[in-house]
Amino acid sequence: MSTLTTTTNAALIAATATAKPARKPFWRAFFASIAAARERRAEREVAAYIARHGGQLTDEVEREIMRHLNGQSQAIGR
Repeated sequence: MSTLTTTTNAALIAATATAKPARKPFWRAFFASIAAARERRAEREVAAYIARHGGQLTDEVEREIMRHLNGQSQAIGR
């Protein structure tokens, strides 16, 4: 006597869907959170600078922001 066992694709998909996603390594998650915090800070600084200069993003305001973010000026935030 012989036995034949079959599995459908639906059963395979359900098994993989319940598996936990892989966690990021500690240091990768740590540095990603630092990068995200710096990005949020830069966005806040840019928004505040634009608000202080009339609320419109003109070419001159954009150049000043880029100078500051590239480390060429200390004009923003003071």
